[in-house]
Amino acid sequence: MALLRRPLLLLLLIVTHQFLQFRIAFGSVNEEGQKQEEFYEELLLKPLPDRKLLTHFHFQSSAPPSTSNGRHHHLFPKAISQLVLKFQVKEMELSFTQGRWNYESWGGFDPIPSSNAKPPGVELWAVFDAPQHLIDALWKNLTHTLSGLFCASINFLESSTAYSAPEWSFPPASGKLRYGTLPREAVCTENLTPWLKLLPCRDKAGISMLLDRPSIYRGFYHSQRLHLTSTGSGSEGMDPGIILEQTLTVVLQPDSQRASLAHASEKHIQPSWSLSSIFGKQISGRCVLAETSSVYFLLDKGLVAELEHIHKENEKSEENVLISEKFWNNPSFELSAKPDRIFIEESSLLSKNASVLYKFEIEKYGESEPFDLGLFWKTPVVWLCQQAPLHANRFLMGSGNERGAIAISLKSTQSSEGFMGSNSNDERCELRVDVFQVVPWYVKVYFHSLQVFVDQQPKAVSDIIEKIHVSPSKDKVSPGVMELVLTLPCSVSSAVLTIEFDKGFLHIDEYPPDANQGFDIPSAIEKSPVMSYTEVLLVPLTTPDFSMPYNVITITCTVFALYFGSLLNALRRRVAEEERFLKDKAAKKMDRIPLLLSKLSAKLRGRHLEGPQAPPASSSFINSKSVLKVILIAGLAVYWQYYFS
Repeated sequence: MALLRRPLLLLLLIVTHQFLQFRIAFGSVNEEGQKQEEFYEELLLKPLPDRKLLTHFHFQSSAPPSTSNGRHHHLFPKAISQLVLKFQVKEMELSFTQGRWNYESWGGFDPIPSSNAKPPGVELWAVFDAPQHLIDALWKNLTHTLSGLFCASINFLESSTAYSAPEWSFPPASGKLRYGTLPREAVCTENLTPWLKLLPCRDKAGISMLLDRPSIYRGFYHSQRLHLTSTGSGSEGMDPGIILEQTLTVVLQPDSQRASLAHASEKHIQPSWSLSSIFGKQISGRCVLAETSSVYFLLDKGLVAELEHIHKENEKSEENVLISEKFWNNPSFELSAKPDRIFIEESSLLSKNASVLYKFEIEKYGESEPFDLGLFWKTPVVWLCQQAPLHANRFLMGSGNERGAIAISLKSTQSSEGFMGSNSNDERCELRVDVFQVVPWYVKVYFHSLQVFVDQQPKAVSDIIEKIHVSPSKDKVSPGVMELVLTLPCSVSSAVLTIEFDKGFLHIDEYPPDANQGFDIPSAIEKSPVMSYTEVLLVPLTTPDFSMPYNVITITCTVFALYFGSLLNALRRRVAEEERFLKDKAAKKMDRIPLLLSKLSAKLRGRHLEGPQAPPASSSFINSKSVLKVILIAGLAVYWQYYFS
């Protein structure tokens, strides 16, 4: 029996060892044989009308509810799970943005601008699953943790003057939501590196290999976002499941010699590009820990409509050449790789045309055959991206350092008809607009001065504003919050909201180092029905002259130095000793040769040589100086006369 048990024991150890290796390599497995932790990576490429290229990286990691996920992970970042458990975070989003999304040129209705376009600087909001009296303390601890995790100044949001608590206008609407922004926060590689460390393969394999720092940060727009959602466990004693989304949106300008050498008639031709020319790298295979790894190339509705119009004018073909057998090589453009699948959007209310999406699977590529997608344009193409119903802008009015006004302008983009249906001219057709605005405490807003203008005509506030929530600011305690729900007719062309404010005074310790630059008012948020951000306002406040203390200290120290120096010199000076010192010094300066000659003549004559007398020597010295001055002046006079004659 002992001989039979030993092989069984060895076989059991071998099977157990292989099973553990399988779990370590591919993640934990539940009773049904499904993977517990999953990771996906995607890249979307989209040409823009203004000769630029949109690159959108999307990474998703998920960890389902488990009793062990709180301590042991195979794919999911442990730092995020600890953050969720310790601070009871139900949902959170953190973004680092450099530049501002151009809604007019790059579109405002697509999912990317509506959910991934963020305001400049840092934006953080979080929903907590905790009692109301603990939320502020959890928020402060969360900001410090994120500040250390991403090497940023997020801890500045811990102050009650830097964050707010929206009630219902900011999505997701919740009474346990905290929202804060840092418009002046700079974005650099120190923020991107910790963000990449949350990926299973970091930037060593897969699509993340393209994240070249110089290529990313020389773009026109750069926004890295982290969004996590905590799902309920369903039972006690289990850690909640977490879904982590990491997105990086970059707008780049491709370098194309073909575009630069184009003729005047081809000034609208789009620049050709490839992944290697944009990022300087190629994709040498997928991340081995990723479930799927895909690259998408998108042609939006406006571009597809223009391409079809060009084909009909040239009478190339009556069929849709974008989905024909040679769709990667048609009269308008050429793709360097053959797509694996093609997706065509169904017709909607917004447009009769449909966008086309090409999908490329990265699994079949490797180091021997890397993936390098390229797009080569053949004909000039001009189109427009799909716009949101309203385009929002914000600006300041007034002058001086005492008072002013904030104006929010909403202009129609002639797209409200598609959102509301064909009866947009009906008087009963209405367009709902949500506005969310946070104002610092030193900008004292008078909410009773709110005015509404529709199509340049003043309207009653009660006729336009359906719902309003105002939280006045408190000096050095909390900012002011304004939440509005506007009801506008679908045929509206423009609407303007104005509100007056006074500028407050700060203590000298509250001024930043660059106070003369001005103070920022965070971006306002407008949703109708897609969400967009306005510009960041720069408000000049009354600022003291910080150089005056330095000037006063410098002048005071100089005066005291001159006074005490002169006084000390006068007190320590002795006139008799100075005269005696000068006489001795003059006697020593007498010529030694005449003295020796006088001594020699005195010995020859047998007479005693008397000591030198200082006054005659000094007088002779003075006479010699006078003679030299006279000679010098005479020489100058002669030279002057000779030069002008």
